[in-house]
Amino acid sequence: MLVPSDMLSAQSKLLYQLNKFYGERVQVRKGNIAKTVREVCKVVQDVLKEVEVQEPRFISSLNDCNGRFDGFDVVSPTEFEVVLYLNQMGVFNFVDDGSLPGCAVLKLSDGRKRSMSLWVEFITASGYLSARKIRSRFQTLVAQACDKCSYRDVVKMVADTTEVKLRIRERFVVQITPAFRCSGLWPRSAAHWPVPHVPWPNPNLVAEVKTEGFDLLSKECVTLQGKQSSMEGDAWVLDFGEAEDRLLQGGCRGKCLSVLKTMRDRHLDLPGNPVTSYHMKTLVLYECEKHPRELEWDETCLGDRLNGILLQLISCLQCRRCPHYFLPQLDLFKGKSVSSLENAAKQCWRLTRELLTNARSLEKL
Repeated sequence: MLVPSDMLSAQSKLLYQLNKFYGERVQVRKGNIAKTVREVCKVVQDVLKEVEVQEPRFISSLNDCNGRFDGFDVVSPTEFEVVLYLNQMGVFNFVDDGSLPGCAVLKLSDGRKRSMSLWVEFITASGYLSARKIRSRFQTLVAQACDKCSYRDVVKMVADTTEVKLRIRERFVVQITPAFRCSGLWPRSAAHWPVPHVPWPNPNLVAEVKTEGFDLLSKECVTLQGKQSSMEGDAWVLDFGEAEDRLLQGGCRGKCLSVLKTMRDRHLDLPGNPVTSYHMKTLVLYECEKHPRELEWDETCLGDRLNGILLQLISCLQCRRCPHYFLPQLDLFKGKSVSSLENAAKQCWRLTRELLTNARSLEKL
């Protein structure tokens, strides 16, 4: 099929603009974040070292692997999350029966094994390992560590939350979340994945992702709030960060997400935080299903993919629902106010219209 020359030139102009935007805006954002991450990790490592002295069961897993920190996640340029991997989950069964959306529980496989558990005092009378009890103990330890560590002048605990959050140099907030890594295991609530009849991802990649497994995090679960479930405090939140990162390798997927995160920080960082970088990541994964062929993720298609994802984001904001990629019954907009979602939809539409109608829009975006 012959493509009109003006269409080709429009596409190459857009690609030129996108590459320029990537070089001038995205790379600068990445560079600044990398510097911040190094600075923040020094402080967090020092605090966690102090925690470990007081309580050897909480061993810091925040290690530098060639400039990348294991379990470190960038939420925004000033907000970060550190996942602290706990060890020895052995005497517990992983129970995921769908009664706690987005969560699961860890139950003693045999009552007699209670004394064998490293976490014996955090096990409830019913035999569940309580996420909240572990987090509460960890919070006390971190508060004490902040007073003792060598960075005590620049770090303090954020009050009024059950989460373990640090404010560093009054500019950055880091949440530290105790977690268990579940490798070689796949939750029943995500058993529908991959979606039948969708040729992406290929079977080898699916096998890799399922072997990678998922994490169980001790954090407040928005989906359970208001449910009055007695299990609420004991439940662990399912997290698929590693699996998602693995799926987004190859083609311009990573580049696409980096551009979207930069646009989010510049234009969609709105009151009530309706649009997060995690929403962007989720929509890129759905876009991969809609465009399963590798050639659709060639650099030349980057503009089309970005437009598709932004239009999908507008649709989600207007419907006030954004399903989690692996757990579609989970709404990632839960807890966001209607007005903040409406405001974000308008703002996102302005941004998308500008990109679609103005060939040079990226110069000023």
